[in-house]
Amino acid sequence: MTPSAQLLNLAQIAHDAGKAIMEIYNSDFKSELKSDQSPVTAADEVAEAIILKRLGNALPVVAEEQMAAGKQTKIGDAFYLVDPLDGTKEFISRNGEFTVNIGLIEKCHPIMGVVYAPALGELYIGQIGVGAFQTNLLVDQPFNAASFTEISARALPTTGATVLASRSHLDKDTENFIAQTKVEKLINAGSSLKFCRIASGMADLYPRFGRTMEWDTAAGHAVLCAAGGSVTQPTDDAFLYGKVDHSFANGAFIARGKS
Repeated sequence: MTPSAQLLNLAQIAHDAGKAIMEIYNSDFKSELKSDQSPVTAADEVAEAIILKRLGNALPVVAEEQMAAGKQTKIGDAFYLVDPLDGTKEFISRNGEFTVNIGLIEKCHPIMGVVYAPALGELYIGQIGVGAFQTNLLVDQPFNAASFTEISARALPTTGATVLASRSHLDKDTENFIAQTKVEKLINAGSSLKFCRIASGMADLYPRFGRTMEWDTAAGHAVLCAAGGSVTQPTDDAFLYGKVDHSFANGAFIARGKS
């Protein structure tokens, strides 16, 4: 299987947004606090403007900074979820673990996703029914559609799980879940890269009981499911999108490799 033209187009958009992000990352940038006390930088805003322009008006787009500014978007059965800079705390601390996230939702399920880590040069893409793919691509390199290789989630090793936990948002409920799991290795990581590490067979579990928003998870969720993994509520019920009544806030979830 090979990536579709639509998926590759989203990947190119994320790559272009990553270029703008890295220009600011390599400068003496400043950060501010939004009304919810989460940080924001000029990189968040510039990258979102690039993505919104390139996506156009064919489908509704729910984007983090627009939502923070109070702009409401009426969604339909299909819409995009965009986090132009997931892991702003990682961006500010300059550890490289931040991503550009673009996810496509249809009937509450993520069907297509792109996760780009521009500082690390890692680009992950996935589409349900097609597959998940990865390439190494720095922002100063030309986009090459032929460079992607297929990736696949792995089955849980008998020796125990490699578990990923949020570097910036580890909470007590997540710690309790990990304590009840047979763990071979625990790794702290930032942003939606955690979904991609599982999708590429490098890890097995990512439990998250703390607050996230739909734009934080949709792209990575799509990549992981396209690679044969899953994302569910802790009850094993489906983890769905388009929760307008909850302002697109997520509940708890468990991301897993192949069962």
